[in-house]
Amino acid sequence: MPESKIKEMIKPLLWGAIGGAILTIIIGFAWGGWVTGGSAQERIDNAVLPIAAEICANNFKADPDFEKNLAALKEKDRWQRDDYIEKGKWAVMAGDDSSKSGVAEACVQKLSDLIK
Repeated sequence: MPESKIKEMIKPLLWGAIGGAILTIIIGFAWGGWVTGGSAQERIDNAVLPIAAEICANNFKADPDFEKNLAALKEKDRWQRDDYIEKGKWAVMAGDDSSKSGVAEACVQKLSDLIK
């Protein structure tokens, strides 16, 4: 094939490849279920939060000083209760150094029947 014919074919080929890549991305994100890393992490956090809250509530109930801690939790204002749970380390999951966002608040909600 002559060199001039090859040069003639490259431009439409490149534009076709660029257009195909853009179309693939649009279809993938719109209908294919593709997500960005941030939204994937948000979905994971939302799925794990109820489980982590249940573990936190069980940790709180299993604490040897449960009665004392429950009395102290009842004395706290509503807006201070999640801080109390975080400070007690009941919301910290195994392998973590600190609690994940929202776990302590969800834990307080799980314990709400005991707090009344």
